[in-house]
Amino acid sequence: MANWLITGVSSGFGRSLSEAIFKKGGAVAGTVRKEKDKKEFEALAPGKAFAILLDVTDEKAVRQGVKEAEQKTGGIDVLVNNAGYGFEGAVEEASLADFRRQFDVNVFGAVATMQAVLPLMRARRRGHIVNVSSIGGLTAFPGIGAYHGSKFALEGISEALAKEVKHLGIKVTIVEPGGFRTDWAGRSMLHVDQTIADYDASAGAFRRMLAERNGKQAGDPRKAAEAIILAVESEEPPLHLLLGPDALRLAGEKLGALTAELLKWAPVSAGTNFSA
Repeated sequence: MANWLITGVSSGFGRSLSEAIFKKGGAVAGTVRKEKDKKEFEALAPGKAFAILLDVTDEKAVRQGVKEAEQKTGGIDVLVNNAGYGFEGAVEEASLADFRRQFDVNVFGAVATMQAVLPLMRARRRGHIVNVSSIGGLTAFPGIGAYHGSKFALEGISEALAKEVKHLGIKVTIVEPGGFRTDWAGRSMLHVDQTIADYDASAGAFRRMLAERNGKQAGDPRKAAEAIILAVESEEPPLHLLLGPDALRLAGEKLGALTAELLKWAPVSAGTNFSA
């Protein structure tokens, strides 16, 4: 079984994935932000669970944490960028500081971790980087524009990275879950301080829907963990791994709408070259 480095293992996908790996006999170096979470994580599988105390927005701490994970596991085979959070607020409602914090964690934290791990994987000419995005990295809804922006950015970075490292024996997979019963829409969700009444029918309605569905999502994090492990163990892992029938449906709707729009505007799009 491979050695894994997973960011954000205190709860949600990070915890479920770690527990599934322990059952298979694998080792996990997992990042946490609190001392109590460190002790709790290491108690899950003594000798196999190595908790690393750090905040992914601290670049220096990330580099040191990766070194620690490399030493404790004997070599990082798989990196899973899972740490992140959601932010609710219409684009106009959110401040630039809100956007920057969202990107600091969801994008720059993941990039810092990848940059720290890649030299190790390049030296070994093998490795697998798994970036946990969202169906919200492929399609968007009103009221969480900052979150969507961060996940769309992570998708683009991941696709470019996959092409950069393929010849080095390093694989990249982007995980795009739909609705799963984690704490993403609960304690892991932050909100704008003040809302604007004009957006109540769009951003506001979507916020209320998320709140109503929280804790009732159809997706099982344990099955998501099994799917991620299956992808990592595959000889030809997918670049995009959608999780959940809702993710498949929403991605299909996005592709259909995009195709229809491309075809409708194709004459305009194709008519922008210099005339012969």
